[in-house]
Amino acid sequence: MYLLAYVAYVLDYDGDTHIYLQIAEILRRRVSGLSSGHPVPSEADIQQEFGVARTTARRAIHVLREEGLVYTVQGEGAFVGTPDEAPRKQRKVPLYQQIATDLAEQIKAGEYLPRRPIPGESALVQQYGVARETVRRAMALLREQGWIYTVAQRGSYVSPKESWPQA
Repeated sequence: MYLLAYVAYVLDYDGDTHIYLQIAEILRRRVSGLSSGHPVPSEADIQQEFGVARTTARRAIHVLREEGLVYTVQGEGAFVGTPDEAPRKQRKVPLYQQIATDLAEQIKAGEYLPRRPIPGESALVQQYGVARETVRRAMALLREQGWIYTVAQRGSYVSPKESWPQA
């Protein structure tokens, strides 16, 4: 019985149906039981679960959006239903702010030293399991607050202590 349920979710890479359509079908079944406003897996979650490119994940969500099953809010993700059906369940703090706070705490704790590099975008995307744009927003916030500075073609570095925000 368990094996049959698992087999239903295996992607058929050699079949005549595009992978993004197969993923959309799997997601369609999952969201059918969820209440309006409930978050849908992020593109990064879909990428990780199915081992596909971001474009494939994006196309699968796009199919559901075109069908009216989900709607998206820029910077927040996709949600079940239509925007006017029910309020979406919001995260307490946006992910990019959580990441920025986490990195600032690591800087304060001495895990990243002044004038030394912090992990690059790709490493942070991997570490936090988020979209590249989420990491970019976190980095922009850290720059704005004075925790880091960026050198073109080199990366981002921890600012000298005197540039850190007063807490």
